[in-house]
Amino acid sequence: MGMLATLISGLASGETVAAMRRARTAAVVYVLAGLAAFCGLGFLVGAAYIWAAGRYGSMAVALGFGIGFLLIAGIILLVYQISAGTRARRRAQRRNADIKAIGIAAALAVLPTLLKGKSGLGAVLGPAIALAAYAIYRENVKPGPDDPDAGGTT
Repeated sequence: MGMLATLISGLASGETVAAMRRARTAAVVYVLAGLAAFCGLGFLVGAAYIWAAGRYGSMAVALGFGIGFLLIAGIILLVYQISAGTRARRRAQRRNADIKAIGIAAALAVLPTLLKGKSGLGAVLGPAIALAAYAIYRENVKPGPDDPDAGGTT
């Protein structure tokens, strides 16, 4: 059995080293391809500038390219800012779901211990009834205009 474990661990570690080597090689290739693509884009922008400068004049084209790139940067930042609210809401929903799952898991882990204790079922039912009553209360009460949970914007 010991020889089999040694063989399997050797195979696994050799496979891991080979996978790491392939990943490193792929990363180097992608970085080099990205640099070549950026150089190509730079030359294309330069060629477009030379062509437009011959047609419209170098000062007008320089101003046009400058304004164009500033507009592109502004649009990218605007889209990022607009989507930031959506990303924050998604993070908050994920965090709430995670907290709820942790709470449920903790409650289920503690439940057998609570049921074995002296107070037994009362220790479990008391908070459960209180939570149910609070949920019923929140469902049936209309929030006021200054209530932060009302859902309105201020």
